Amino acid sequence: MHKLFILLILVLGSTQLFAQSDKKLIRKGNKDFENSEYQQAEKNYSKALETNPSSNNAAFNLGASRYVQENFEEAAKDFNKAASMSLKAEKEAEALYNLGNSMMSLEKYQESIEAYKQVLRLQPENENARYNLAYAQWKLKEQQDQQQDQNQDQQQDQNQDQQDQQEQNQDQQEQNQDQQQEQQQNQQQADTDQQQQQQGQQPQPQQLTKEDAERMLQALQNNEKKTMDKVNEQKVKSAARISKEKDW
Repeated sequence: MHKLFILLILVLGSTQLFAQSDKKLIRKGNKDFENSEYQQAEKNYSKALETNPSSNNAAFNLGASRYVQENFEEAAKDFNKAASMSLKAEKEAEALYNLGNSMMSLEKYQESIEAYKQVLRLQPENENARYNLAYAQWKLKEQQDQQQDQNQDQQQDQNQDQQDQQEQNQDQQEQNQDQQQEQQQNQQQADTDQQQQQQGQQPQPQQLTKEDAERMLQALQNNEKKTMDKVNEQKVKSAARISKEKDW
């Protein structure tokens, strides 16, 4: 889907000792790379870059050795370094292209898009970079859509959790109210039982019915009548005695 540029530089001869050293390490790394001994190649390229930190070739090939080992994070750093040290547009474009590929493999599509755009500024005719740019833009859109769907799902889950929590709180509140109501009813029943018990221990005043009152009133009236009859009788007897005395 995306092409990786692997630039293997063979340099012969140099007048500077450190240059001879880093070029020799690069040649050894290239041989290891061709034999698919990528870890050993990485070691030789790393030593070459330590020997000559400004070596564009060492940085580029180090990135290539790490890329094929799927160490894309470190490979991206190497290609970025190689691009910044390149003095020629062609080498810079190659490093940027591989930087874009590394970012693509890391699913950092926005960064890969920027790298491919820089390649096309340097090489407008680069069809591989143009194709990878379009592919990276499509993958970015897909990633954003997935993220949006995930955000919506998370929001729905949060809303559902909130609704469940509200229902749980409502159930708890209703349960508390039922318990309070039950406690009040139990207390009222206990108070009623206590009152009834106290009333049962104390003599209850006898209630006077209407019939009893009428009977009592009738009795009083009868007693009063009998009393008045006796008084009248005494008065009559006394009067008779007086009359007799007077007649006599």
